[in-house]
Amino acid sequence: MNKTAINIQMVDLKGQYRHIREEVDAAVLEVIRSAAFVNGPAVKQFQAHMEDYLKVKHVIPCANGTDALQIALMACGLEPGDEVVVPAFTYVSSAEVIALLGLKPVMVDVDPDTFNVTADIIAEALTPRTRAVIPVNLFGQSCDLEPILALARARDLYVIEDNAQAIGADYTFADGHRQKTGTVGHIGCTSFYPSKNLGAYGDGGALYTDDDELAQACRLICNHGQNKRYYHARVGVNSRLDSIQAAILDIKLGHLDAYAAARRRAADYYDAAFSDVDELQTPVRHPRSTHVFHQYTLILKAGDRNALQAHLSERQIPSMIYYPVALHHQEAFKEAMANPGTPLPHTEYLCDRVISLPMHTELDEDALAYIAEGVRAFFK
Repeated sequence: MNKTAINIQMVDLKGQYRHIREEVDAAVLEVIRSAAFVNGPAVKQFQAHMEDYLKVKHVIPCANGTDALQIALMACGLEPGDEVVVPAFTYVSSAEVIALLGLKPVMVDVDPDTFNVTADIIAEALTPRTRAVIPVNLFGQSCDLEPILALARARDLYVIEDNAQAIGADYTFADGHRQKTGTVGHIGCTSFYPSKNLGAYGDGGALYTDDDELAQACRLICNHGQNKRYYHARVGVNSRLDSIQAAILDIKLGHLDAYAAARRRAADYYDAAFSDVDELQTPVRHPRSTHVFHQYTLILKAGDRNALQAHLSERQIPSMIYYPVALHHQEAFKEAMANPGTPLPHTEYLCDRVISLPMHTELDEDALAYIAEGVRAFFK
């Protein structure tokens, strides 16, 4: 195969843009002509379309995914010193906002196959001070949320879903009904960072909920705590999704299910290519969740991960390690954690063993074949 004809990207936003350029350009120009750059019609239209797509009563756009998590915690009325359970195998923002608000992050382990936290793991970490849980729907599929919800109801806990990596995925309950991830807990939070499955061309985020009171609290907090200009009912923040980003997201929302299908096709190709490589564990699909493959993450069961990454780099195949240092080992949380010193063996194993391959909507069979061939060659 001629590699010179293949330019492999970890995420190919330029290629994706080419397919929707006319739609996006027209939408952006409409916002510019209207000069309604903040909270304009484009934001309201995107919000309404998101509510319809997610089948949720309230979508509250905001400036980014980290803000969404912080606003959710603020809306729940947690007090400094309250504990919030969060997995240690995730991006920093999930725990960062807990510490930022003077709350205590309780770092917990994850299931080593799905990379997600479970109700059993959460139950072991609960104390009388626990007020909330942040299950992270990591890499594109849902945590097993029904048992988590049952545990939360029994202990009167808030469930704030970090859905930044799994927007568009479906969770199936025991009775057969399905909900979009992010709409199962009390509040769902997402990021529209450009590389996300639904990504803007800048920063952006949103919260979503069926709870009217929580929705009103989130709206107030996003807008300096005011429901009328210059009248502030509570302390808030300034966190808004601008109209240009909303217009772009509205176009891309119409393609989101097709994007997920393209990612699943790429994942299926990888799965087949690595099915006989004993040293690799391919992503495990949880039976209760569809998978939208924000990342395609392998576990290297044997061999040197750094050597594999160097081997791929020599062949101009990008790869990433999510995440090389677990949150409970980060200097930032040394004093903030409620449970320092707790062993989290699965998290530490994964931090040493995971590697993610290129995953995006524009991967064609030539690129997939070249990537798979490069990975397989390392183990020969």
